[in-house]
Amino acid sequence: MAGSDAFGNVWRDVCLAAALTAVLTASSCASLTNQDAALSADPVANHPITVAPSFVSLDLPVSNPPGALMPDDEMRLDGFVAAYLAHGNGSISLLAPAGAGSNAIIGYLGEKLAAMGVPRDRILVGTRDTGDGDGRVELRYITYAAHTDPCGDWSKNAGDTASNLPMPNLGCANQHNLAVMVADPRDLVAPRPMGAADATRRAVVMGNYEQGQPTAAQKTPDQSAAISTVK
Repeated sequence: MAGSDAFGNVWRDVCLAAALTAVLTASSCASLTNQDAALSADPVANHPITVAPSFVSLDLPVSNPPGALMPDDEMRLDGFVAAYLAHGNGSISLLAPAGAGSNAIIGYLGEKLAAMGVPRDRILVGTRDTGDGDGRVELRYITYAAHTDPCGDWSKNAGDTASNLPMPNLGCANQHNLAVMVADPRDLVAPRPMGAADATRRAVVMGNYEQGQPTAAQKTPDQSAAISTVK
């Protein structure tokens, strides 16, 4: 019996050792490698869009006393202001060369900016010290730009799927296209505030309600949802 017990104990130890080896082997196959540690199951997290502020500047030569801008400078100013109204954040700064004619230059360009649609309370003016003969006026504003890291990471073997994680390049093109196409990168950081209510439509609906009339808009025959006239 002692011999049988000893044999049984040895056999049990062998079985336990084999089972433990199998578990460790399976665990090592399923564990993440150093390369996978930085990956997530979400491609959006693997390729985040970064939104950062950047300065947009324009230098214009302005005569003293100021006169009409040259046609090419006028076009540059038009494009600068249009970009500010579409994507600018905060105010436009206007720095004229310090000197006797600085007030005239500031007044001339300030009025042009206001006439082009820039709110007067968003035009910041000042002067700057310049060298001899430097008659440029500096215009600046802040905008936000969205970008992602470059795509094209094919470093991982597509046949190695033990981690069940996506390929490093998956989703990068979508994120890159979104960063390029977004109208205002600030929308990726925080939502815009709600706009004002449509008071005209609200008055019509409330008037119909008070008179006991339908408040829904009336549909025309062209707006019918029917897809067939067969009965």
